[in-house]
Amino acid sequence: METRKHELAIIGAGPGGYVAALRAAQLGIDVACVDENPQLGGTCLRVGCIPSKALLESSHLYEEASHGFAEHGIGLGAPELDLAALMARKTKIVDDLTAGIGMLFKRKKVTRYEGKARFTAPGKVTIEGVDTLEVEAKNVILATGSRAGSLPGIELDGERVGGSSEALSWDSVPSRLVVIGAGAIGLELGSVWRRLGSQVTVLEYLDRVLPGMDGEIAKETGRLLKKQGMKFKLGARVTEARATDEGAVVTMEGGETIECDRVLLSVGRKPNTENLGLESINLESDAAGRIPVDERFATVVPGHFAIGDLVAGPMLAHKAEEEAIACVNLIAGQAGHAPAHNHIPGVVYTDPEVAGVGVTEEMLKEAGIGYAKGVFHFRANSRARSVSRIDGRVKVLACADTDTLVGVHIVGAQAGELIAEAAIALSKGMTALELGESCHAHPTLAEALKEAALAVHGRAIHA
Repeated sequence: METRKHELAIIGAGPGGYVAALRAAQLGIDVACVDENPQLGGTCLRVGCIPSKALLESSHLYEEASHGFAEHGIGLGAPELDLAALMARKTKIVDDLTAGIGMLFKRKKVTRYEGKARFTAPGKVTIEGVDTLEVEAKNVILATGSRAGSLPGIELDGERVGGSSEALSWDSVPSRLVVIGAGAIGLELGSVWRRLGSQVTVLEYLDRVLPGMDGEIAKETGRLLKKQGMKFKLGARVTEARATDEGAVVTMEGGETIECDRVLLSVGRKPNTENLGLESINLESDAAGRIPVDERFATVVPGHFAIGDLVAGPMLAHKAEEEAIACVNLIAGQAGHAPAHNHIPGVVYTDPEVAGVGVTEEMLKEAGIGYAKGVFHFRANSRARSVSRIDGRVKVLACADTDTLVGVHIVGAQAGELIAEAAIALSKGMTALELGESCHAHPTLAEALKEAALAVHGRAIHA
């Protein structure tokens, strides 16, 4: 078998892997990136973040044309859904972006290998696929991402009962859809198909939606999604889901069943640490499947690193990207710093959007930390009024003693964009008063963040 040598080999071409490869190329490192999929970009770009956001946008416009334009004095009649065209647009976006990464690899001289990678010894990886060879490298970064989680009793057939990847490409709108799991992915894809005409029922084992996000904001999100027509069964433990001749059936603990046309299983993700030959280099994953690393993303095996969904912290593409850059910088002997986990924002792209950064109110209470809270509702924001997006609120949490910002949580229009300012403020150690006294353009939705920060001190002007 042919052997090729590189300074750095990266296994995985998702947001962590391909960004690490491009950063290494910027630094003049001879780098190779290995991935078994012909399309670069990983789960996020191919069957995750990007296609789901494309469908969310298209379905949002369809719903606006169906119900929202009239209040603006625009009459269109009943819009016609062309699902094939909608899916074609999504596919083109994915194809263009994956091709763009391939072009960047060529321009920056990143060597790309297509095949399944497996360790045979430290610094040695065999590749089997379109490319079949052995790669030797002084340094190796593991960036293989994650896969969808599963539940016992769920019979995935890929057609009637499937995961998020299948739900991104259905060729018809299910009349009745059951979503198992009320996390970000379940609510986003449930929203897509509800807007397009499905009757959506969400089953969640816990007693709330969006586990891990701020409780007050999650409760408001659930209320707004119910108002839109989504149904929820909380505290529901699913014991079985299977395809039938007519569609599918879901059974819950206690014997209650729900008949439907399709089932979407969305119960979290698991690190892709299997079948990598980690035993060949004496590298073990923990009980959750993650790889332990130090502050430099180094594993216990010299010259071997891990980033993204493979290591502790939120499983988010932007976390993987930041860790990729920091890891490569450190390998190259430069300064490298990835953000603290509680400075990494999270976004749920429902309508309205949900976003948060920092600790939640529940975390502060559990830790016994004194805090002050400021809340401002979008209905009091002039920009929100002018664009008919008055649902939701901004919540700012600050340390009671120092006024330092410790958490910002938003449900409302463009929450995913607004949270960037909050993330910067937290990472730079700003106080609530400093944020509240910063000048914001008028009229903007961002003024709601300013007012919420002022509300921490009882100074919100428009409350």
